[in-house]
Amino acid sequence: MYIFLQSILRMTAWPMTPPVPYSAFHILLTLSGAGFAVSFARFFVQKIRSMASPEPYFRHILFSCGVLLALMELYKQAFLYVIEFHGHFDWWYFPFQLCSIPMYICLAAPLLHSEKTLRRAATFLQDFGLLGGIMALAVPPGLMHPYWTMTLHGFLWHFTLLFLGLLSCMSGIAGHERRDYMDILPFFFLCCVIACVINIAAGPTADADMFYISPFHPSSQPVFHEIACTAGIFWGNLLYVVSMIAGGLLMHKFSSQLL
Repeated sequence: MYIFLQSILRMTAWPMTPPVPYSAFHILLTLSGAGFAVSFARFFVQKIRSMASPEPYFRHILFSCGVLLALMELYKQAFLYVIEFHGHFDWWYFPFQLCSIPMYICLAAPLLHSEKTLRRAATFLQDFGLLGGIMALAVPPGLMHPYWTMTLHGFLWHFTLLFLGLLSCMSGIAGHERRDYMDILPFFFLCCVIACVINIAAGPTADADMFYISPFHPSSQPVFHEIACTAGIFWGNLLYVVSMIAGGLLMHKFSSQLL
């Protein structure tokens, strides 16, 4: 079975020179992908708004995107394990970053029966999902791989986050009041706690950096790396979490302008 998996993955291991951030490749792919995300969001928003009871259809879209993201993640993990790391697991790629959370939310969509819970899930996709998608595309070194499939995987993943965030916003299912943002903060903090547990459990040599708040080494994120090196890892991580909260709030305020 493993040999068969190797052969399948090797068939899609098309090497490439990792694109340079802000190159023509990066800019053109980002603009085209973002354009498709906006267009698809508008298309499905029209269908949702035409329905007397749009929540079941919205859940169906979320779950479909969750399945797509899960299949992409399984492929990515298999590719990294077999092709790039030759049978070794790299904790850096454990799927629990801010940009991974929408996958879990979408997969759980059929279980979100109450309107209140669905509203909170949509608000998280609108605020933090959209934030993660925009920031990853704006600061793209982590998306650039020496293989075509992995590079396109990273871009497609974050285009999907743009679609989910815009759909949640423009459909009116996500909340736009201040209290709606406050309602999703406990879930965000829970994710931060889980990320810390994973980082600590993996140990100082595993290079796990979920949410980029590892207690063992400075953040790899621009600016916050310098802060951590100067003021200490704790303060660098704390400021990074605060910046995510502020970024989510900014997305929340911005989203109200899209209605």
